[in-house]
Amino acid sequence: MKTFKTMLKTELRLSLRGMDMVIFAICMPLVITIILGIIYGKRPAFEGASYSFFAQSFAAMPAISICAGGVMGLPLVVSDYRSKRILKRFQVTPISPIMILLVQVVIYTLYSVVSFLTTYITAAIFFGYQMNGSLGEFLGGYFLVLITIFSIGMMVGGISPNTKIASIIASLLYFPMLIFSGATLPYEVMPAGLQKIADLMPLTQGIKLLKAASLGVAVDHVLFPLIFLVVLAIICITVSIRYFRWE
Repeated sequence: MKTFKTMLKTELRLSLRGMDMVIFAICMPLVITIILGIIYGKRPAFEGASYSFFAQSFAAMPAISICAGGVMGLPLVVSDYRSKRILKRFQVTPISPIMILLVQVVIYTLYSVVSFLTTYITAAIFFGYQMNGSLGEFLGGYFLVLITIFSIGMMVGGISPNTKIASIIASLLYFPMLIFSGATLPYEVMPAGLQKIADLMPLTQGIKLLKAASLGVAVDHVLFPLIFLVVLAIICITVSIRYFRWE
């Protein structure tokens, strides 16, 4: 536990110095929230809707931070340490792959939680946002999405041979999910064909759960998103630990 705390403090300090995740995981969702609030305010999501377009869009805001930390930040840091042979030095110590990955998961979880709190407080104070659904269900869906997306980052960072490969894979995962999962462009306005493609993305299924929980509306076939996310998380975590590359 002492080793874990020491690594966590050191890695968190290094991460804050870089400022990348502060910008993309905390500032960017906050700016998008403010822009959406100014543009749409309390305008209904559609004719006769009991919730606003802003409330519908805000439900997806936590996904932006989770995606930035889990798919971009986490794998790139781990693969960078591999390229710099830092992991090779760790290999001759009692530090395990689980501890290395867990430290990074905790750091990016902190970023995601801070992002969620700042955007929620901003939306509530300045734009009158209220969660119509179940807070418990929303938090359950939030952490399920977080675990699943971070497990993907663990796998990419754990098995990528170098930073270049990790960066390519992370980009191929990050940008399509950011644009087409409903985190920025609303899923509801997409053409039917594009929705079918988006449904293959784990973040899309996660955002569906978050929207249903926060808006208090039913989601079709809720069992599929739950099983999909849980199974994917188990597979990715297993692969990331089993095939972890030290060098």
